Amino acid sequence: MNNDICRMTGAEFPLFAFSHCRDVVAAVSRAGGFGVLGGSGFTPESLEEELAWIDAHVDGKPYGIDILIPENQPVAVDSSLEALAAKIPDRHIDFTVELLASHGVPIERHQVVSKRRPPTMPDVGEALMNVAFRHPIRLIANALGIAPPSMIERGKRHGVPVAALVGAREHALRQLAAGVDIIVAQGGEAGGHCGEVSTLVLVPEVVRAVNSVRHVPVLAAGGIMTGEQMAGVMAMGAQGAWTGSVWLATAEAETSLAFRDKMVTATSRDTIRSKARTGKYSRQLRSKWHDAWEGPGSPGSLPMPLMPMLTIEPFAAIERAAEAGNSGARELVSYFVGQGVGLVESVQGAGGVVQDFKEGFAAALGLMLETVGDG
Repeated sequence: MNNDICRMTGAEFPLFAFSHCRDVVAAVSRAGGFGVLGGSGFTPESLEEELAWIDAHVDGKPYGIDILIPENQPVAVDSSLEALAAKIPDRHIDFTVELLASHGVPIERHQVVSKRRPPTMPDVGEALMNVAFRHPIRLIANALGIAPPSMIERGKRHGVPVAALVGAREHALRQLAAGVDIIVAQGGEAGGHCGEVSTLVLVPEVVRAVNSVRHVPVLAAGGIMTGEQMAGVMAMGAQGAWTGSVWLATAEAETSLAFRDKMVTATSRDTIRSKARTGKYSRQLRSKWHDAWEGPGSPGSLPMPLMPMLTIEPFAAIERAAEAGNSGARELVSYFVGQGVGLVESVQGAGGVVQDFKEGFAAALGLMLETVGDG
């Protein structure tokens, strides 16, 4: 395919696959799509290992990275790890311990709060960028607000396009003013952090707003699980699709078997947009965790980055217990996933998903051309 986004990034087919798993990233890029590694869950040392592995396994095909550097956080960004941990109330720790215990997942109070500096802190993001720009990435993206000036400056210096995710028209205009090269219009159907406007409404609204300012490619995101949907958003003016949830049900994904099983049986109404994992609204597969945190006995979610510090270790304990056969833990298993989960029918390889997208896209395009011809 030959459009602006493909020329900017080197993608053969403008299917952008966000994943925390290096195997998915490499498989998608090898199959002609464009893999994007979610880098915020790594330390600088582990990210170096991941990107070196991708370099060695991507067969020279292009790939990118997404780093989460929020524009706004209620807690002081220069706080030490100890100072941050001290801001987490005892009642939140006790609630977490009791919730897990009620589902047969033991965790001690001292094990609850993460001992690692939150990945959403700006200094962590800067350190991850130091690593990323040492590799032949063809795109770098930021979520949760305006891309930081250092990302835009480094992108220009290294010839790497900077993308930013937006959930509203006004957000897109602010990103343009900041100097980003690519806008990802992410509808409320999306997994993870998302806004409230649906993809069907948001994409043409953002495309119209962007074109009134300057020519910047727009990718569509949110609930896109098939090639037919990809053709639809491109008919609305997007130059490709930014996808995430569809890759969680692939054989290469970082997700647990327990979560993948739940994905296959889930419907599009089995997700929830909740603060109960990160402190900001994000769409996840609903579980007993959310029922408890959204219920009347909950102490309420904490702001970012405190909520992630409270939930990272408990969710790791839940996953371990579920994988060991604990049925109570399985009721708590969750992950960031969009409403498109209702379209997941089975687990398959990432390369096969890319091929399905290509075939679905071609079929949809052929149907539209046939319909126009019949007219």
